[in-house]
Amino acid sequence: MTPAETDETFRRLAARMPGRTATAKGPKDQPDPFRSVVSCLLSAQSRDVNTAAATSALFALATTPEAMADLCEEAIAQAIKPCGLYNMKARSLVRLCRVLIDAHGGVVPQTREGLMALPGIGRKCADIVMSFTFDAAVIAVDTHVHRVSNRIGLTAARSADATARQLEERAPDWAKRDGHFWLIQFGKAICVSRRPRCEACFLTDLCRWHAQNGPLGSVRPDAPGAAEQD
Repeated sequence: MTPAETDETFRRLAARMPGRTATAKGPKDQPDPFRSVVSCLLSAQSRDVNTAAATSALFALATTPEAMADLCEEAIAQAIKPCGLYNMKARSLVRLCRVLIDAHGGVVPQTREGLMALPGIGRKCADIVMSFTFDAAVIAVDTHVHRVSNRIGLTAARSADATARQLEERAPDWAKRDGHFWLIQFGKAICVSRRPRCEACFLTDLCRWHAQNGPLGSVRPDAPGAAEQD
């Protein structure tokens, strides 16, 4: 999209989709930055219900970096078993706690660079924590945001990290605070994965996918989000 089209897209999303006030609860509804970071790490390749079970069991044992660092790796792995990849995640959690204690005095950093320097934390998790927990003007890219952005033409990227970089460059500054929330709700309600609801969409005149496929088109096998579940 051109800069003018991008600006108009976000203006329409802002007018139609709920923003931060209506939807923000923090990563997995956790009450503090440390538990938000931990729950985000555990959510990788895990369904929400399994992540919730893992975080509940883990936080029953420890809720601070210091207390978690005192746990043995085996105890952590056993607690987080429901979320999958539990041995690898347990190792990352032990290292994450040590880095927080040794390099940050037990305080979770608020910058992307600081968060991504923590073991087990990538761009997606860092941006989610920045946006939800620290109220930063960042468009975090999850499955829905990646699919929608590349389908309608806001970005042209194969990976979520590349989508995040392009959105950071292309989105108008005024839209970055709530952009994630607008796009994710749009992706859940209208621009769904397998058969987008073009008949109900308010962006069809701007959408690159609609221009190529029309209202009754089906998602190409290689299109972003073609194999995703909503």
